This record gives sequence, structure tokens and C-alpha cells, in this order.
Amino acid sequence: MDLTLDRVKGALRSPVTFSVVAGLVIGALFLVGTGADPFAAYGAVVTGSLGADGIGSTLTTGTSVLGMALALAIPLRAGLINLGGDGQLVLGGIAAAVTGLYSPLPAPLTVVLALLAGVVAGAAYAALAALCENRFGVPLLVSSLLLSYPATSLASYLVRYPLKEPGSSLPQTRRLPEGVALPVFGTSTVTAGLVLIVLAAAAYWFADRRTAVGYEIRMTGLNARFAAYAGVERRRLTLRLMATSGALAGLVGAIGVLSFPYRFLDGSLTAPGYTWTGLTAALLAAAAPLGTVVASFFFAVLQVGGLSMERTTEVPRELTQVLQAIVIVFLAARLRFPRLRRSRGKPQEPAAREPAAQGEPV
Repeated sequence: MDLTLDRVKGALRSPVTFSVVAGLVIGALFLVGTGADPFAAYGAVVTGSLGADGIGSTLTTGTSVLGMALALAIPLRAGLINLGGDGQLVLGGIAAAVTGLYSPLPAPLTVVLALLAGVVAGAAYAALAALCENRFGVPLLVSSLLLSYPATSLASYLVRYPLKEPGSSLPQTRRLPEGVALPVFGTSTVTAGLVLIVLAAAAYWFADRRTAVGYEIRMTGLNARFAAYAGVERRRLTLRLMATSGALAGLVGAIGVLSFPYRFLDGSLTAPGYTWTGLTAALLAAAAPLGTVVASFFFAVLQVGGLSMERTTEVPRELTQVLQAIVIVFLAARLRFPRLRRSRGKPQEPAAREPAAQGEPV
């Protein structure tokens, strides 16, 4: 009982709880400043995202947000930042679309093959960013980000010219053949992709907590130099983590193509900002597996509920994006302030004696 109370108190005092509460309070102040009722606005967010009419959209959005959050949390756990999620996401989607359109296999096998194609495409492209750092010394932050642009440009070219649907004015491929789609739950838009992403989250938790590889990843994230002294090979770990990260991003892209509208539409995977929302969720949770799941669901609720809030209270849905930014800013500040207080509280070390005090000539 005492242990449970201690955990609850620790959760309430954590920087994450403080950041979320502070973000909601400042968001309420913004609403009051515009003449809106904050209780009505937040109520519209909750009912619009978790009500009977909105829970399906929240789970559908949460599938992509959680998938990208996991993809970015895995390298982040080791102190590596993958900013190439958009490129890996798009390549996974276009690879799944090409496989689905031209595979001669039966529909169920084509779905599996399309998912695998998306995973392989994303993993290979993310591994390329890791090789740029390992072989040529290009920082992963830079290589992963810059490699996104040729990937998205290539996908855009393919759907505008060789793969474009004949007679369509939109940059999109033809619709996938009948049956080449992920199973849907009932009449909702939620597909079996949600199950795949949940299984990926469970695998991440198990690897993080129950395997030696997970321990090496956490140790590298806490102190890379100590991990190197302990025998962790940084280059190989970077390559493996980036390949896994890209594989998950590619899987999210493939799930998006194998779901409604069952085709690759230029910009449909990147316009909602799944990569950056996923990165925000991973940062909020410090890349912890369970925390990443909760943070992803929280941001999916904000994203879907923002539309309902705009319809109900005429408050722009961009407020939810402001809330996300405020939460991260407060989280960074909350994590920094204790260090500043500790450093200020330490007694200053005595200044080094001047050379003249040591009997040396001036």
C-alpha cells in the first residue's frame, strides 16, 4: 500500500504531469483571453475524441501517431534522434502501393507482402542515414533529416507520372485491387493496423525491460561513454536502432496505404504531421515504452478533439498544436530548473592561487 502511494506521489510530482497541467492551464488562459469558455472547449475536445462518434477517428489517428512515436522513441532511448520519419514513412507507403498494385499473389498474401515491402523500404532508408554517420561522419540528426527530402520528392514524382491514376486530376495511384486491404473492425475506420502497432509497442516494452539489448540501449542513452567502456559497440547499435526505427515508420506508411482510401495519395501521409506529433510524444515520455503509448493517445485525443472544439466553440483547432508546444517547453524547463538550482546551491570551489602566491616571479 505504501509503495503504491509512493508511486502515485511520484507520478504527480513528475515533470511530465507538471508540463501537461501547465499546458492545460495556459491554454485555458488563452481561451479566456479570446472570450471562450475553457470548460466548454476542453469538454468538446473530450467528447469529440472519446465519444461514440469520435473514438473511431481517435483510434485511427492514434495508430499512425503511436506508430511514429515508437519509431522515433527506439533510437531516442539511446540518445539518437531520427528526424527522417517523413521520408521513411513515405517510402514505406509507396513500396506498399507498388507491391499491392503489381503483385500476382492472392489478396491476403499480397497484403502481407505489401506490409513487408513497407517495412524493408523504411528500414533500408533509415539504415542509410546511420551509414552516413558511421562511415562519413555526417551527424545522424543532419543525415536523417536531409534524406527525407529526396524520399518524399521521389514518391511525389512516382504518383504524378508513372504511377498516376489515368484520368484523375489528383496526384494519386490507382485504387488497390479488391481485397488488398487491412481488415476493418465493424463499420469503423479502425483497421488491423492498430493491432500491429500495439504488438510493436509490446515488443518494444519487452525488449526494453527484459533483454540485454534493451539494457545496452538504456545505458547508452544515459551515458554513451560509460556504455562504450562497458563494451557496447556504438556504430553497430546505431545501425540496428535506425533500421528498426525505419522499419516501424515504413510499417505505418504501409498501413496508411492499405487503409481507406486504399491508394497512395501524395501528401496524405505527411500532411497530418504524424512524424512530428510522434516525436513530441516520444520526447514527453522520455522514450519510455508505456509512457510513449500514453503520450501518443493524449496527442491523438488533442488532434481529433480539436476539430470538434472548432465546430462547437468556434475556437481554432490550432490551439491544440499550441498546447503540444507548451507542454514540451514546460517539460524542458522543468527538467532544466532543478539542475540550475543544484548548481547554484553548491558552494563555490576556492579559486586557483595566482602564480605569485606560489613564489613564482610575476
